[in-house]
Amino acid sequence: MSVVGIDVGFQSCYIAVARAGGIETVANEYSDRCTPACISFGPKNRSIGAAAKSQVISNARNTLQGFKRFHGRAYSDPFIQTEKSGLAYELVQLPTGAAGIKAMYLEEERHFTIEQVTGMLLTKLKETAESALKKPVVDCVVAVPCFYTDAERRSVMEATQIAGLNCLRLINETTAVALAYGIYKQDLPAPEEKPRIVVFIDMGHSAFQVSVCAFNKGKLKVLATSFDPSLGGKKFDDVLVNYFCEEFGKKYKLDIKSNIRPLLRLAQECEKLKKLMSANASDLPMNIECFMNDIDVSGKMNRSHFEEMCDGILARVEAPLRSVLEQTKLKKEDIYAVEIVGGATRIPSVKERIIKFFGKEISTTLNADEAVTRGCALQCAILSPAFKVREFSITDLAPFPISLKWNSPAEEGLSDCEVFPKNHAAPFSKVLTFYRKEPFTLEAYYNSPKELPYPDPTIGQFMIQKVVPQADSSSSKVKVKVRVNLHGIFSVSSASLVEIQKTDENEEAMDTDVTTKDEEKMQVDQEQQKQEENQQNSQGDNSSNSEEMEVSQAGAKDKKMDQPPQAKKPKVKTNTVDLPIENYLPWQIGKDALNTFIENEGKMIMQDKLEKERNDAKNAVEEYVYEMRDKVCGVYEMFVSEDDRNSFTLRLEDTENWLYEDGEDQPKQVYIDKLTELKNMGQPIKTRFQEFEERPKAFEELGKHIQQYMKVVLSFRNEEEQYNHLDATDIAKVEKCASEVMEWMNNKMNLQSKQSLTVDPVVKTKEIRAKTQELTSTCNPIVTKAKPKVEPPKEEQQSAEQNGPVDGEGDVAKQGHQPTEHNGSTTSSEAEKKLPDMDID
Repeated sequence: MSVVGIDVGFQSCYIAVARAGGIETVANEYSDRCTPACISFGPKNRSIGAAAKSQVISNARNTLQGFKRFHGRAYSDPFIQTEKSGLAYELVQLPTGAAGIKAMYLEEERHFTIEQVTGMLLTKLKETAESALKKPVVDCVVAVPCFYTDAERRSVMEATQIAGLNCLRLINETTAVALAYGIYKQDLPAPEEKPRIVVFIDMGHSAFQVSVCAFNKGKLKVLATSFDPSLGGKKFDDVLVNYFCEEFGKKYKLDIKSNIRPLLRLAQECEKLKKLMSANASDLPMNIECFMNDIDVSGKMNRSHFEEMCDGILARVEAPLRSVLEQTKLKKEDIYAVEIVGGATRIPSVKERIIKFFGKEISTTLNADEAVTRGCALQCAILSPAFKVREFSITDLAPFPISLKWNSPAEEGLSDCEVFPKNHAAPFSKVLTFYRKEPFTLEAYYNSPKELPYPDPTIGQFMIQKVVPQADSSSSKVKVKVRVNLHGIFSVSSASLVEIQKTDENEEAMDTDVTTKDEEKMQVDQEQQKQEENQQNSQGDNSSNSEEMEVSQAGAKDKKMDQPPQAKKPKVKTNTVDLPIENYLPWQIGKDALNTFIENEGKMIMQDKLEKERNDAKNAVEEYVYEMRDKVCGVYEMFVSEDDRNSFTLRLEDTENWLYEDGEDQPKQVYIDKLTELKNMGQPIKTRFQEFEERPKAFEELGKHIQQYMKVVLSFRNEEEQYNHLDATDIAKVEKCASEVMEWMNNKMNLQSKQSLTVDPVVKTKEIRAKTQELTSTCNPIVTKAKPKVEPPKEEQQSAEQNGPVDGEGDVAKQGHQPTEHNGSTTSSEAEKKLPDMDID
């Protein structure tokens, strides 16, 4: 079973796999561990990753990047409207109202959902992982920003389904980093001791995330998170882009922002300049040739000037840091370490701000780029039954407070209740009890919209159906289980109606009075803190066990609440009926639409494969032309006549010209036929060269065998003891066979020496080797015939048994010893028994 962790970043992606030796970040086909989060559409196929990155400028309108931030958003979203003006590609409104992307694919205009585009990227990452593991990849863990809302998380989950992946968990990026940090630590405090508090700071290309985590041995608990979803490396790039747009506009009279291609080139150069300034404080040049209107441009920048321009951006670093300390009520002295990851944390001024805030040096023990994906792979290994991993429980949290509201007939209006407060442990379940006579609707929403980096606080509506009153027309007790699951997504996971059947009618009035009094009351059955911790400790085993445990805890408490006094116990019977729940979730893709997207992705994968095969066939023709053109006038020159050489060279030149003209865009079979035609002319020349190289070695080998067998014949005639057990008839047979083969060899060698190199050889290496095989199969059984074994006299046998083996020979077992190998190796059967179970530990 494959165990894969995927970090889909704003700008780049990383994939880590769990192997027997630990966690390994895998490289793509370009031997690069970083795969650009980029997709480019063309007239024949699509390019993904590094191949798409090279088309950012040349195919700007159809090359997509930075689409991670558009998950689960409407086209009318203010964020979408703000961002679309700065994009090279075009955002469009889909029929559902969601934001989509317009691109030209296979020479026709297509509209893609954000889920489809992310699914394409995940397909590429899946192929890269499969190439590294040499087996199919299905199960994975995918990282998402900790501030993603339900709509955004569901969108990512749908993208994984389109890519054919089974996402075992969506894990928060900061939580993945904390896991990668803590699971290898051997010196963590014991469970009963005061936990070690570590702050994790992740500033990537587009977002800034901070989390505070408490570590004990075998346990990680996220205490609080904070974030700035628009503060990242891109903000610093934009400062440089705007500066040089203004400078080049004044200096060269260029309106750069009016043309997308020069703007993209400038953005690429500004990103490189920013990275150089992180390592160098002196003035650095900015030179771009043929930038716009065939004008070369140049400028310069230094770190101090850059930091002055970015002062407003840098001031935003402190707010999330202060927020996590306020949420946890921790002092700076309580912090054991401050770990930083993410590409933008390499900016010196960002580091300085963090150091100044905490008053201590920051730690860089984690890989800044790969920490997230390594944490994902570890989480996948924990969830996978195929790997044995050191026990390590993870308690995450709900970053935003979640409330439910419903229509309350008793109060003639809406009632609401906060179900999961901010920073509540997750995953977690609660059971709510309602008293209803008819179906009702619960609406879940985030009750703190000011903290939400998303315009719509609505999570979804959940209709509890088939609710009916009791037999006596009183309200029925309805238990509703709400849950924040492993992915951080809220749901109403189940609902059940409790039917009360009474056997003693005299007791009915009392029960009815209680029900009437509390008719519209909602009860919350919530696990105690101790139960919550037990749940989180057991969560690492697998999600299904966690679910069963939560249900049994909640269910046990409900039964206790429902029981009447002990004396009346036999008079009341309860029956639980599961109720159907109808969900309405904003921007949720329907099942039929999702299946269509999965089918379309399969078609695009096939189209990419066919186009790759076509290009490979074309490249094979081009490669053969270049190879033979060089060799026919080089190493093959002696093996082709002048007329044939001229004819073949002319054909190669014609083919080369055809490749760049009419043959530029031909079906795969045309290239295969063209290559076959060339090989029909070139292969005889190549064969003559190969025969010339290999034939002498084959003749030499045959000669050695003839010499060996003739030597045996001579030794037999000289009555040497080594061969005196052989039969004279057999020796005559060996001599005859060897003589005939020698005569054949001499004949062929003489004929070949008179043959021109420009024509096919008289004898081929294959025939010589066949002759060698024929000779050895005839003579070997005779000359290697075993010599009869001579039995020693009985006296010598007895002496040998008494004295033990001589010179290391004999049966050692008779002396009570076991055969041993001094190099420490064992027999194959023993080795199979001793193979250890490989695990990550």
